[in-house]
Amino acid sequence: MQFLEFTNGEYRTPDGVQSAFSSISPSAVFYPKFWRIVWTSSSAAKRGRYGNHEWASTSCDVMRALEAAGVRFAITGVDHFRSLDGPCVFIGNHMSTLETMVLPGIIQPLKDVTFVVKQSLIDYPVFKYVMRSRDPITVGRTNPREDLVAVLDGGVERLRAGRSIIIFPQTTRTHQFDPEQFNTIGVKLAKKAGVPVIPLALKTDAWGNGRFIKDFGRIDPARTVHFAFGAPIPIASRGTEEHEAVIRFIKTNLDLWAIPQGS
Repeated sequence: MQFLEFTNGEYRTPDGVQSAFSSISPSAVFYPKFWRIVWTSSSAAKRGRYGNHEWASTSCDVMRALEAAGVRFAITGVDHFRSLDGPCVFIGNHMSTLETMVLPGIIQPLKDVTFVVKQSLIDYPVFKYVMRSRDPITVGRTNPREDLVAVLDGGVERLRAGRSIIIFPQTTRTHQFDPEQFNTIGVKLAKKAGVPVIPLALKTDAWGNGRFIKDFGRIDPARTVHFAFGAPIPIASRGTEEHEAVIRFIKTNLDLWAIPQGS
């Protein structure tokens, strides 16, 4: 599997990659491929044969399946973390299932990484074997104090071992960004570990919420997928200003992409 090729830290979906059937039913083009990827990945992970290379490769496979369904990607700022010496904490807004599936294909070939995820994700049928193989940090989202301890202790351990962390500080996925719901846990982790944060703004509403299962909704190629990575931000003080800088970066990009925001 060929990983993504970036030009000046950017990637754009090339022309001519979408299926002839994508204009009829993008979801019907995407989901059979997606479930095949998930099933084979889960089987490999269950046998202990799903490492960093396989994770990045199958993540790229999901992205290619989305492109075949007509979804277009615009990725910028990759050089901000590719040139960074050492691990970091990626802090981003959380919009859909798409970023969980695609971000490893963008980041892992360049920088070893894992996620902070909900406990329910590592118990999810079939997919749980993939997620558990990635040594994620798990949180319950019911006790903020316990979650903070889990993220700080588990995150520092992984960061000191050279593995970067992706964290979405919102309480839930949402298409509208509300800074009031965007907590400081990512900045606190970076400060304790002595590593910089990389702001991440994303727009992934091309993958909608499902009517019956939230994670698997309609694929809408009319909505371009955007990932924008910002410059590294070292945590020099208590982290308040750095947290606000992350929020400004996300809000600025969401404004460019015409995404509604809260107060």
